[in-house]
Amino acid sequence: MTLTHSHWDSHTRLGFMLAAGLYHGIMLVSFGGPRVPDDVMPFLRNVTRGRAIPSERLELVAEHYYHFGGASPINAQNDALAAALGAELAARGHRLPIWVGNRNWSPYLTDAVQQAHQSGCQRILAVLTSGYASYSSCRQYRDDLDAALVQTGLTGELKVDKVRQFFNHPGFVTPFADGLVAALGRLSSHDPTLTSADVEVIFTGHSLPIGAAMSSGFGAWREATGGAYLAQHRQVAEQVVQAVNLLQRAAGGPEVTHWQLAWQSRSGPAAQPWLEPDVNDAIAGLPGLGRKAVVTVPISFISDHMEVIWDLDIEAAATAAGLGLGYARAATPGTHPKFVTALADMIEERQSGRGDRAHIGRYGAWPDSCPPDCCPAPVRPHHQGARP
Repeated sequence: MTLTHSHWDSHTRLGFMLAAGLYHGIMLVSFGGPRVPDDVMPFLRNVTRGRAIPSERLELVAEHYYHFGGASPINAQNDALAAALGAELAARGHRLPIWVGNRNWSPYLTDAVQQAHQSGCQRILAVLTSGYASYSSCRQYRDDLDAALVQTGLTGELKVDKVRQFFNHPGFVTPFADGLVAALGRLSSHDPTLTSADVEVIFTGHSLPIGAAMSSGFGAWREATGGAYLAQHRQVAEQVVQAVNLLQRAAGGPEVTHWQLAWQSRSGPAAQPWLEPDVNDAIAGLPGLGRKAVVTVPISFISDHMEVIWDLDIEAAATAAGLGLGYARAATPGTHPKFVTALADMIEERQSGRGDRAHIGRYGAWPDSCPPDCCPAPVRPHHQGARP
């Protein structure tokens, strides 16, 4: 999808953008996903290229997509976010075109940078659809953007910068707090006898190989935290709990007294150590702790795409049901007004050089430009049977 102001001629549009600020357009950078059933297997081969994944394994994962008609919801979600962000920027006087560019499916990053260049842009700002530091959630996208410029011959012709990581921006954290309050309300409506002591809140992050998690971040920050990725997820979970308990206290609702961080969407060979526990293992331990219900909060994800709806709405929900536990899942930010506002604020930070660089918690706002040693590429083992 391309959102442009097509009623302008190209010279008028470029002249307006150059006068308005440093950047001439925005690119929403995402993972991508299939749009129709025939896309599914080619998409999965793109995702797992070079990793020696057997076709049988890909066919099993493909069933997740076929279950939902062969289309990933991520495409419509990215289009909706781009439209909401464009409207917010326009309301602030920033008439910037927005493109969506994907790593693994159309529209590819090469398509997006070509469109930006053909529109007369010389410098664009990328907004990644992940707020955390790791190779796969940040640096790989930056490498992909560099590769797209090389492949299209636009190196030196088009400059692409990136919005800072936003894991601790209040506009990212607040939607999760709102979603958790709503999920707790659904549990209480279903079973009014539930108390705070009966409910476990499980925050979920996308699992990574332990080595990749430990090497995430940069310099002293990485060394002090044992890896930015894990530390950032813990920070977000803590901030969500604090925000929810303030809201619940004011409303007289049950507070969060039991919570933990677990992981989902593991995609590596069994012999390779990844972040644990898996969310299903965490749920399996709850009856022994005396819990009667569980809420999952997918803090790694900005929208309810395939990994969220399959891993949590289907698999985790089935695990909870099999144990007789009540279950609810908190919504992701999506197009929550505060999240859209946060993205617009961070774009304005870069466009004008001003802004308060909003952040909450004990870590400061992430730098605009990641240093060279940030989130180095992991050495990927090539194992037969690895899960995509």
